[in-house]
Amino acid sequence: MTMRVSLLVFVGVVIGASAGAQKKEKNQPPTEFKVGMTSRVFHPKMQRNWRGAQHQELSVLVWYPAAENAVETQQVIGTPDAPLLLAGKAAEHAAMAPALNKWPLIVLSHGTGGSAMQMAWLGIALARAGYIAVAVNHPGNNALEPYTAEGFVLWWERATDLSELIDGMLADEEFGERIDKDRIGAAGFSIGGYTVLALGGARADISVIIDLCKKQPDTPVCRVPEMKEMGTPEQMLAAVRKTSGVSLARSAESYRDPRVRAIFAIAPAVGMTLTHESLHAMRVPVDIVVGAADPIATPKDNADLIRSQIRGAKETELPNVAHYTFLDTCTAAGKQQLGVFCEDPPGVDREAVHTQVDEMAVGFFDRELR
Repeated sequence: MTMRVSLLVFVGVVIGASAGAQKKEKNQPPTEFKVGMTSRVFHPKMQRNWRGAQHQELSVLVWYPAAENAVETQQVIGTPDAPLLLAGKAAEHAAMAPALNKWPLIVLSHGTGGSAMQMAWLGIALARAGYIAVAVNHPGNNALEPYTAEGFVLWWERATDLSELIDGMLADEEFGERIDKDRIGAAGFSIGGYTVLALGGARADISVIIDLCKKQPDTPVCRVPEMKEMGTPEQMLAAVRKTSGVSLARSAESYRDPRVRAIFAIAPAVGMTLTHESLHAMRVPVDIVVGAADPIATPKDNADLIRSQIRGAKETELPNVAHYTFLDTCTAAGKQQLGVFCEDPPGVDREAVHTQVDEMAVGFFDRELR
């Protein structure tokens, strides 16, 4: 009896000590890593729609936890001597941080006419928190090569880019074995917000936006600044009908990727085209953040509508924040040359907003994927 009591006491002490250690560990500040950055080019083997892109490939940027001796440098968009935007600090081609476990993966989708580097502010924050984050330059719709009408109009094809990006990363010689394929999430900005929702099962009814732009051509979604050299939406659609009838015919199909377990949408666009049935059916955790002063992807027609239709989705509206506040931070030269893309409402600190959204995204993915 005495031995049994002693054994029970011993077990109780061990369990108590273990619980105490877990509690202490939980209360400790999260580990911050140095951030490495590199690039990849993927050439999917399957037949796909390249949207008239100059280069038929998926070029991507990867941010990842780097070794402690990595030396981070300022990354920029534009020329090094006269940058237009600051894209955070990272160590190019640094060694990856050692780890006992595999890293979760987050795929990132930029806004219409943007670029993978425009997601650096978020990608770097995710890597610093222990994620591998990878952003793709969407074909026909990125700032590194000429825009195409197909790149703007066939927005559902962007979801195929992200699914094939996941394929490429899992097969990559350096990163594949370091990724936990059961912990994959997605985050996107603007039309990239739609893109990641499509991976969760959201489906589009493009007739909604076609009718809207016919009746109200000045509606913000019908005349976004990036499209100003592309003609009217009706002209663009007419051109795309000649080249991409097959893609148009499958615009309403599901592009759900079951490998994606959590979705973070930033100022999601074309929300009014998403069918209520598809949103009701989504079971992937969804977090949404939007600026209250967004004139491009207005909360009422986009984030609010999406959140109201997805079971359990959460939405945060940031006061006085506009659409392009979610782009990288502009330099003085950028503010002179890039106009509306560098304009924030009075009193809004773009970097402070980025920090707030970074914390939201990391907290969300930590809850859903850790």
